[in-house]
Amino acid sequence: MTSNPIHREMPTIILETERLRLRNWLASDRDLFREINSDPKVMEFFPFRRTHAEADAMMEKLNGIITGTGLGFYALELKETGEPMGFCGLSLANMPDIFPPETVEIGWRLATRFWGNGYVTEAASALIGWGFEKAALEEIVSFAVAGNRRSTAVMERIGLKRDAGRDFDHPRVPDTHPHLKGHVVYALSREEWEAGRTPA
Repeated sequence: MTSNPIHREMPTIILETERLRLRNWLASDRDLFREINSDPKVMEFFPFRRTHAEADAMMEKLNGIITGTGLGFYALELKETGEPMGFCGLSLANMPDIFPPETVEIGWRLATRFWGNGYVTEAASALIGWGFEKAALEEIVSFAVAGNRRSTAVMERIGLKRDAGRDFDHPRVPDTHPHLKGHVVYALSREEWEAGRTPA
């Protein structure tokens, strides 16, 4: 029998910023993960809400990906209190009809009570540097529903550029939600990131 990775209570820290930790998921994060996957405001631009059982299964899947690849949507923790707030991470896009198989996306989701404090921008900015320096990525992309200005504004703040030629209709969005199909793409290459760094 294999051990359940979600039951492990010792955090594996991926990186830290001034206010935040990015780490693997713990069993104690379960309520927070259920919350962000069922909150209609958090999930406004998704065609579904997850039940508690579905959220639990997804959290375990995310931890398995992190363990197996080193990449994934990491738990985002507020260092001051140790509270989990949501996630931010780098993960294979896993959309072979849209992107090459090696494409890595940056994504995030945060409980509403933590909105408006710059936490996602702080975490995502650090992850981009980590992705290019530690994970040796050549490009990082991000995508969102065309009308999701909250997410695209973060993409712009962290240095990603609109790549309109790669915009797409999401193949996993059902026809019952046509307003959620159209997605815009932002991207940043290693060369662009290095060129934009301030010299030491």
